[in-house]
Parts: sequence; structure tokens; C-alpha cells
Amino acid sequence: MQTSFWEIVEIALRWGHVFAAIMWVGATYYFTWLDGRFVELEGKIDKGETKEKYIWMVHSGGFYIVEKQRRPTLMGQTLHWFKWESGLTWITGMLLFIVLYYRSLLFNQNDDTPAMWQISNSAAIAISVGMILASWVIYDVIWKLVKNFAVGAVLCYIVLVASTWLACQYFSARGAFLQVGAMMGTIMAANVWMIIIPSQRRMVNALKEGKEPNLLEADRAKGRSKHNTFIVWPVVFIMISNHYPSIYGSKYNWIILSIVVLIGWLAAKIVRKA
Repeated sequence: MQTSFWEIVEIALRWGHVFAAIMWVGATYYFTWLDGRFVELEGKIDKGETKEKYIWMVHSGGFYIVEKQRRPTLMGQTLHWFKWESGLTWITGMLLFIVLYYRSLLFNQNDDTPAMWQISNSAAIAISVGMILASWVIYDVIWKLVKNFAVGAVLCYIVLVASTWLACQYFSARGAFLQVGAMMGTIMAANVWMIIIPSQRRMVNALKEGKEPNLLEADRAKGRSKHNTFIVWPVVFIMISNHYPSIYGSKYNWIILSIVVLIGWLAAKIVRKA
């Protein structure tokens, strides 16, 4: 059996995408866990129950002591940034999406549950790109205007359900699921590159200039990182769902995915407290 050029491209992109995602999600949940431990420790310090300000950890053959700075200061050590995991995950994921679905499968109605509205490939690509870009804009506007987490989550869920239904009408069932995954993955990556990293850079630059950093920047970055720990659960489900035609091919596929999103968010809430 001869391996085609596009098969080699596909497996290379899948390999890179999955491994980069493992590093990104792992780092995100590690720092989420670490921050949770510091919240507990700071609560004990405020109550006078302890004077310890470090988290002591062991992994592999090393022991580590970590301190969290409530108010960051400029230090001489090398500052390590965690950003390329998210960048590589998004880049490889979008390239894989283009190779697999913009080339054909997104619009292939032969071996998939047919879309309700038949449109041309060029129109479908335009709708797909538009939905991906709009998903970030709408999400970002919601969280810049809404301060209550529960209200923001409900609004985002309504938009997500509507987007899922719309994708299932325009695209093949398998393509529709991947379309929603691309939208959510783009939101996660944009959170890192457009909110979290710029906020951190502004804080570091303020320290270099001898100014007091704006701690609201830290809260903003932390909030978007928290969002990513919730979004990633349904995204991972979407990544593996294309192996199960009975799920994405069901006539209730958009309802199933909408319910899975809620299950994923609930799981994230439980894991974040672990």
C-alpha cells in the first residue's frame, strides 16, 4: 500500500497537534492547581494559622519549593514564559483542519449525515472562517462587558448552542463538530496571545520602568486562563468524537454536543478543585 503525500502531512500535523496540546493543557492545569494551593495557603496565613509561604513539591528525582508573589517584583533570574504550547497547538490544529476539511470532508455529504442547507464549497469555507473569527469577537465582548461569571457563562453557552446548531445545518456532521472545536480552540489560543501574554508583558514592562504594575492585569489574565480550563474539556471530546459516527452522525448531534459541553464544564469545575 502506497502512502500518499497528504497522509504524511496529516499524520505529522496530528502528531504535532496532540503533543503540543498535551503540553499546553498540562501546563495550564498545573498552574491552576498551584494557584489553588496558594489560595488555600494565603487563607491560612491571613487567619494566622501558619507563617509558611511556600509550596513544597516532589516530582521524579527532584524536590521543589515554589513561592507566589502577591505583588510581583523585578528579579535578576530568567523569566520563563509559557506560550508556544498554545501557539503550536492552534497552528497545527488549524492546518490539520484545512487539510482535512477545507479540502473536502467538511462538505462531503456521501458518507455522512447530510447538511440541511446545501451550499457551495467556497461559501462553506467563507461561513466557516467567519464563524471562527466571530466566535472570538463575541466571546471577548461578552467578558469585557459582563463582570458576573455565571451570567457570562450562560451567555457564552447560548451563543455556543446556536453556533453548534448552525454548523450542523451548513456542514457535514463530522465537519460540524470539528468546526465548533476550531472555534473553541481559537478562543483558547486568542486568550493566551491577545489577553494573557499582553497583560503579563505590560506588568513586566512596568516593573522594568520602576512603576507599580496594574494588578488588574493579573486578574484579567487569570480569568481568561480559568476560562481555558473549562473550554478544553469539550474541545478534547470534539477531537476524539470523529471516531464515533453514532455520535456526530446522530440526528440529535447538536443536542448531544451541547450537553457534552455542560458535562465538560462540570468536570472542569471538579478537577480545578482537586
